[in-house]
Amino acid sequence: MAEGAPKTTGIPSEISEQRELIFDKFRRSGYLAARLDPLGFLPPVSPAELDDTTRWSSEARSIYCGTIGVEFMHIGDPQRREWIAGRMEHPRGAKPDQERILERLVRAELFEQSLQARFVGTKRYSIEGLAVLIPLLDQVVEAGAASGIDQMVLAMSHRGRLNVMVHIVGRPAAEIFADFEDVDPRSVLGGGDVKYHVGATGTYRTITGRTIEVHLVSNPSHLEAVDPVAMGRTRAKQARIGPQGWRRVLPVTLHGDAAFAGQGVWAETLNLDTLSAYTVGGTIHIIVNNLLGFTTPPVELHSSRFASDLAKRQSIPIFHVNGEDPDAVIRAGEIAADYRAQFTSDVVIDLIGFRRHGHSEVDDPTITQPRLYAKIKDHPPLWQIYAGQNGFDAAPTVTQARKEFEESFETASRTTEKPVHHHLPPYWEPYERGCYDPKYEVNTGADGAQLGEIAAALTRYPEGFAIHPKVKRLLDQRLEMGRGSRPVDYGMAEALAFGTLLLDGIPVRLTGQDTRRGTFNQRHAALIDTQTEREYLPLEHLAPGQARCEICNSPLSEVGVLGFEYGYSRDYPEALVAWEAQFGDFANGAQVIIDQFISAAEDKWDLPSGVVLLLPHGYEGQGPEHSSARIERFLQLAAEDNLQICQPSTAAQYFHLLRRQALRRWRKPLVVFTPKGMLRRPESASAVADFAAERFRNVVPEREAEDVRRILICTGKIGHELRAERKRRGDTETAIVFLDQLYPFPKAELTAELARHARARELVWVQEEPANMGALFYVSPRIRELAGDLPLRSIKRSASASPATGSAKAHELEQKTLLTLAFTTSEN
Repeated sequence: MAEGAPKTTGIPSEISEQRELIFDKFRRSGYLAARLDPLGFLPPVSPAELDDTTRWSSEARSIYCGTIGVEFMHIGDPQRREWIAGRMEHPRGAKPDQERILERLVRAELFEQSLQARFVGTKRYSIEGLAVLIPLLDQVVEAGAASGIDQMVLAMSHRGRLNVMVHIVGRPAAEIFADFEDVDPRSVLGGGDVKYHVGATGTYRTITGRTIEVHLVSNPSHLEAVDPVAMGRTRAKQARIGPQGWRRVLPVTLHGDAAFAGQGVWAETLNLDTLSAYTVGGTIHIIVNNLLGFTTPPVELHSSRFASDLAKRQSIPIFHVNGEDPDAVIRAGEIAADYRAQFTSDVVIDLIGFRRHGHSEVDDPTITQPRLYAKIKDHPPLWQIYAGQNGFDAAPTVTQARKEFEESFETASRTTEKPVHHHLPPYWEPYERGCYDPKYEVNTGADGAQLGEIAAALTRYPEGFAIHPKVKRLLDQRLEMGRGSRPVDYGMAEALAFGTLLLDGIPVRLTGQDTRRGTFNQRHAALIDTQTEREYLPLEHLAPGQARCEICNSPLSEVGVLGFEYGYSRDYPEALVAWEAQFGDFANGAQVIIDQFISAAEDKWDLPSGVVLLLPHGYEGQGPEHSSARIERFLQLAAEDNLQICQPSTAAQYFHLLRRQALRRWRKPLVVFTPKGMLRRPESASAVADFAAERFRNVVPEREAEDVRRILICTGKIGHELRAERKRRGDTETAIVFLDQLYPFPKAELTAELARHARARELVWVQEEPANMGALFYVSPRIRELAGDLPLRSIKRSASASPATGSAKAHELEQKTLLTLAFTTSEN
């Protein structure tokens, strides 16, 4: 008997063995010969091993080469293979409710046709040609509800989105029709988004009367960018419930065939499936497969036969199904949902059909696919085909649907305000968004006694734990820091910030590449037994009843992981949620998440987030790729108080910044440029007393110079180097002021600091970055506005196509030149 095959009974062993040999071939290759394309442009392929004429072959062919083709023999677990074979070969359950399927097909297609008739030439990204998606989603929700789900997180691009909003999310059709009237004043003023990008929340009522909360995630035109965001949102919702949260929150993602095969973010997200820091108990992926990407045919989109082949990198099943056999589609949806519930695994449904119109309704597809669209032109709607096949009279259903949509149009025509399709969950009620208000500020200080207790807990480990000698030395030093006998460095400041928050009941989640140890050997959140490699996280063992702490290594991914953490922050506003780049410039691998979600989501979709980005930054002779976190790019994105952009100059400042982010009610993404070489330098370390200060200082004032004639303004590491150079020169007339917060620009604080130095005759902005990078373009006009009659100069590297030199010696020479120029007056 083939491994993993279902057992047969009542058949002589010799015949049974022959049957299993034949069935095994079809289990492995039958999907290639399945009839999957309603229009016949993807004809079946019959591998030689399937050319068998026995009765067993006929039976196997009817199961595996019909309108469902399943790929599952690549799955390593024999129990899972046997389960799928059993469900395919021994169908169970009642016959699908064909009248309900027909009703849903009618409504799906007539919804699109009603929009087309009323708003001719307007983009809507119709689902016609794959209207069976609506009954499929019905089945997924129904099967999920039967296994215990009460929430569904749904992610998709624009095709069919409006239809899904009405028929699955449960938004009234009149709301969608009102969107086409374009009555949103925010759009005129620069906010808002197009109707087929916005998200929605609603309630789906199952046939048994249960209600399922449905969350359709907002998504830009970057088709697959939403995938990790949806996974992060799902994980957060599950975490709110507890260890069994995966049973109650079901993620479903819809993909276009071209995007599924071509977009790298999807591959990164797929890899998160079973990783402990990211798993969501399995996702149901549906490829809405038109066998066409905009104007590009499959042969130019992917190198393999199916767009879904990327998914075979995982041990997950793939169900290919002909979109013009609704009963088969429903069966595939039922098996997929049951498989996820049984094995907490991802599943892929490759729903194959066609696109009745062009990429959008204003596009003419006959130019690039004349043969295909000649065939589509005369192809009847699926509801007509299905009604005819099953002997139904669809006329009453059609009449009723048209009547309801016409009434919805009348309601929409009287609408004067744009409808809101989504509502923030109740756990967002305590938090504020919009522009900054000083009333949001809170005290972030912590007393020395508490810090000492936390330090003691952070440096403890179980009896018999074989600690590494180097780590033991570090822990001894950290205990001294907590007691106040040694200045506190950045690594310890961060641990103290996390510890105080956890004891206040605020969860902490931090992920990134090598984050548990830290790229620069600075964190050591997880202690590792040198003999057993058992791990112990002191932050998880501070006190009974503390909040949850997750500090996890991520896979070698930027866009997938940052998207996930952004999504997590969207549904866990109470937590401090952070992503750390290995080096700051690696954030450019996640630029689509930064541009489309983190910086713009509140403006486009009114969706806030408090996610934190930790980006190591600083010019230290490590070359173009490990110097700059691209401060300039984040400042270009900054407007309408959408971000907080900071570079804390000391360990205590970092402590206060992290606590401020978690404790105040104003929820905004925080971009932190963190140090590298300065992590353990005494210049940036802080006394324990500094942690008792009231709050983070946006501007760190001058405290040493007395008779100030020149003011150097800077941010980050260069400020400490300027202080060292000033000391070397014995200069008492130059003030050095740190901008620890760049955005929102601290106008009041900087004005006050400049006023303290009334005898100053010159202002100088100093930065390590080249002239076309860093904060220069952003701070110059703002400082000039405050400077009055004082002239403003800038010291920086020459403009450059590359952020930094690859030569350590050249770097050292450049850095010395910067310092020399900074202390050269304009008169010299």
